[in-house]
Amino acid sequence: MVNYTILAGGFSTFIATYLFDSDASTLSLLQQNPTGDNPSWIASHPQNTSILYAVNEVSPVGSLQSFSVSEDGSLTLVDTVTSGGNGPTFTNPLSTGEVSAMNFGSPNSSFVATVPDDPLHFEKDSPIVDFPVGDGPSNPHMSLEFNGEVFVSDLGADKVWRLVNDGAPGKFKVQGQIDQDLGSGPRHMAIRDNILFIIHEKTSTLTAQQIPEGPNGTTLPLLANVSIIPPDVNFNGSFFGAEILISEPTEQFPDPLIYVSNRNLGPEFDPRGDAIAIFQFSNSSSANSSDTNAASTKVNGTYSRRNARRHTRDLFVRQDSGSTDEGAASGTLTLLTHVFTGLKQIRSMALGRVVDGGDEFLIAGANVDGGVAVFQRVDGGMNLTLITRNEEVANRTSFVFI
Repeated sequence: MVNYTILAGGFSTFIATYLFDSDASTLSLLQQNPTGDNPSWIASHPQNTSILYAVNEVSPVGSLQSFSVSEDGSLTLVDTVTSGGNGPTFTNPLSTGEVSAMNFGSPNSSFVATVPDDPLHFEKDSPIVDFPVGDGPSNPHMSLEFNGEVFVSDLGADKVWRLVNDGAPGKFKVQGQIDQDLGSGPRHMAIRDNILFIIHEKTSTLTAQQIPEGPNGTTLPLLANVSIIPPDVNFNGSFFGAEILISEPTEQFPDPLIYVSNRNLGPEFDPRGDAIAIFQFSNSSSANSSDTNAASTKVNGTYSRRNARRHTRDLFVRQDSGSTDEGAASGTLTLLTHVFTGLKQIRSMALGRVVDGGDEFLIAGANVDGGVAVFQRVDGGMNLTLITRNEEVANRTSFVFI
């Protein structure tokens, strides 16, 4: 029997602990761990899953909290520090010891230093980082560490800010930006092989672009830009992209695939719930090959694993941002399928860990109706099958497998 313990934050005063039994196909709510208000986003320490961080998404000033995690998934609050701004929506720990807090309601973010050799306790004097938007809008939504920089997607300013440490733990500065299409609302990001993938909330699009060398404000042309809205919408809905995940290649799941969630905010809704779209990315050399036609072969409404594998054998080939090769300046995002989830307003989802085989499963939650659902990745990850659902508590908006 393989059991997975999963923590889930949300708009409440607790973080939920679930037990997923993959053999019995059950998802059981074990407990509700008390926290500050609205622990909407949670993140595990990358080297120690017994340490958890959470932001309290409240106004006018939010908080960042740390917890110790017991083997049974119960939490003990250890430390709390201000986020330095309004309504933090995201947190993640950096390799340099800081923990981020993205203050969506303020044009700033915090990178709170932890006490040396004690990642459960915060330093109290980490400064905020203001974004240079003048009187313009700014809604920082996510931070992502990459090659010595921290990228911050700013949904209001339509930019990805490039930050670096400014000489002391917890002190960061903006050294450049990657501009995004005006009005697109870059929300969440993922990076693989020097390609930046962004889910845009306001336009419900997924983009891919090469990352230019920093520090500067250079923005390279998009490699791909596709809609994530299901093609058969015949009702009055309003769609907003939310989350993006890229799977790690393994023997069971050999191709890195892109999973993105959409949210329909109404006023009319699909009885099937919101959809998770599954994409694959190929560079121009594979997109221009004869395998492209093979990849378009569908079986029961989804792409054949065998043919799509041919199409993706050059997936995520590293591309030199300074190259003048015409083939390095284009790419293709291919939609494999939409999976309807029975969830209303998917704000987040998560893949299990590769180390214990948990990456066979994807968990997603509804911010409104539908509870929490676990899906099995099938057909090499190119499709999802619903395994189980738990609707005991609502508003689960972020997940961590421990």
